[in-house]
This record gives sequence, structure tokens and C-alpha cells, in this order.
Amino acid sequence: MSRTEPMLRVANVRKSYGEHEILKGIDLEVDKGEVLCLLGPSGSGKSTLLRCINHLEKINAGRIYVGNELVGMAERNGRLYEQNEKELCRMRTKIGMVFQNFNLFPHMTVLENIMEGPVTVRKKTPEATRELAMDLLTRVGLRDWADRFPKQLSGGQQQRVAIARSLAMEPELMLFDEPTSALDPELVGEVLSVMRDLAESGMTMVVVTHEMEFAKNVANKVVFMDDGFVLEEGTPAEVFDNPRHERTKAFLGSID
Repeated sequence: MSRTEPMLRVANVRKSYGEHEILKGIDLEVDKGEVLCLLGPSGSGKSTLLRCINHLEKINAGRIYVGNELVGMAERNGRLYEQNEKELCRMRTKIGMVFQNFNLFPHMTVLENIMEGPVTVRKKTPEATRELAMDLLTRVGLRDWADRFPKQLSGGQQQRVAIARSLAMEPELMLFDEPTSALDPELVGEVLSVMRDLAESGMTMVVVTHEMEFAKNVANKVVFMDDGFVLEEGTPAEVFDNPRHERTKAFLGSID
């Protein structure tokens, strides 16, 4: 995929709840294999943007493309139509999402949690899916925990299972919504380590995070949002070492 066709393109996206506009014309692009970190204060629209990319929220204006496909909409004869459930489900298989609070099925084992999506949505055989799931558990360091239930795992372990579950769907793009914010501080590192390995493997990732060291060391691109706008965008060195916008300077200063 060339740079002229990014993996993710967000074009003039707006999102409102009633009269309250959350996203006010967002434009950004992420190339295949890039990691983009979204920074900004609470309420700036970061998580809403992620949910719009995955069409968990419908946008009010603009367009979102993953690869060369529109998300949530289909274009026919120059007009846009809402995707039907089958089309939307197919589109969502391209996009993995990891939430703050794991969202594992408590009545299923770790292995069953990971197998559920590929078997029920992608219609893969249980035999092939089991092998894939065990490989992914090895990748996130939890192969020996396959038969445990979520309540028997620490928060960090549950989040690593959630990452493996998303990867089992073989997505082209991974979205992370503050994946370490619900974790005790000593558990944060184990999740960030898995994400760092994932980035090094070439997975395209958009990460909402307050982990500044991760953003500095892993991201190819950093975007700072505030009040529904993108105020600053650049490499980690540009944004962290030489921020141009006063609001960015104030935010980074408060973090430091």
C-alpha cells in the first residue's frame, strides 16, 4: 500500500450528541504499519473518534476510510447509503479494538474468549481457531492460562487476553482506547510491552493514551486533540520537543 492510499483516512469528521458537538472537523491519516498516538485532556474527543472509526458511533459529517473502503457507509451512483448489518460486520472484521475495561466474557475461559469471534463471525473451524488462539496466547505470554476464567487473571493479564482476542480476527488496523488506564501501575508495563511488540511486527495502530514514554518511543506520529479539534500533529520529536501550539505546551507541561 502506497503513501497515497493510507490504511486509515479520516476526512472532515464531525460528531454531535444533540447540540453538543464533540468532533469538529477531524482530518488525519495513518499509513500501513504506522503507530499514531492520540493525546489530549479528558473530553477532547479522542475516545469518540476511535468509536467513530469502528462505527460504534455514527458520524454526522465527513468520511472515514480503512484502506480504500468507507466505514459505515456505501457509495452507489454518487450517493452515500448506510451499510447494512452484513456489510458493517464484514468491515468491522478489519478493525480490532481494545477497550479500557477488557470486556471479556466472564463465563468463558481465556481460550474460549479468543476463539469466539473467528468461529462465530469468520466461520473458521474450531480446530484451526484453537491453534491460532494458542499461538496468540504464546505471543502475549499467557499460553499456560488458556483454561482459566477472566476473574482468575490480573487486570494486566485480562488486557493481554483482550489484545489476543482482537488479533484473532486478523485485523488490518488496531484501535486502543486508553488500554492501561484501568490497571494498577505495576501492571501497565506488561501491556505496553505487548503493544510495543505488536508495533514492531508492523501492525497499524491508533492508540489513545496518557503513557507519554510509549508515545515518545513507539509512535511514528503524535496527534494532540483538544475540544474536538486536532491542534497539533507531527513526529514525537516535533510534538514533545518543539510543540507549536500554546495549548499543547500547557498540556505537556502539566504531564511533566
